[in-house]
Amino acid sequence: MIMVSERRPNETPSERADRNFGDLLQELRVTQTGVQILFAFLLTLPLQSRFESLDAWERDVYVASLLLSAMATVCLIAPVAYHRAVFSLHKKPLVVRVAARFAIGGLFFLALAICCAVDLVLDLVLGRGTALVITGGLALVLLATWVIFPLLQRVGDLPEDAAESTPPEDH
Repeated sequence: MIMVSERRPNETPSERADRNFGDLLQELRVTQTGVQILFAFLLTLPLQSRFESLDAWERDVYVASLLLSAMATVCLIAPVAYHRAVFSLHKKPLVVRVAARFAIGGLFFLALAICCAVDLVLDLVLGRGTALVITGGLALVLLATWVIFPLLQRVGDLPEDAAESTPPEDH
């Protein structure tokens, strides 16, 4: 499900596509910072002396987190590469739809990478059982805030006061 905002009065399809693409790029800028920090952190972990003492589970979680972060990075940068490849074809609405799909994929991989990275650190600090419980709670929070709440907002199942601050033309 790709969320594209409604047309504003007197707005041409080209202007709408430009506005939607600008909004998407701003969202990607915010997301990319978090992905870069997480990815950089994960890239430096094997250089730490304690890394050698990780057990098989911790190494697997580390590898999963690193690969998921890499996938999130790829997906969140892909809209720029895609736009560069097709910008002269005058297909901005298509670029917006494809870029939005890449962004959703990037957020999916980012959520999984965050969970894996948190689980790894908590496993080292608090132990495996506690880490898994807390990470499960984090996964539920991510699911609620990044998926369930926006979908409920989209279908109009939220009380008016929860939706009050978002104008209907925004995505």
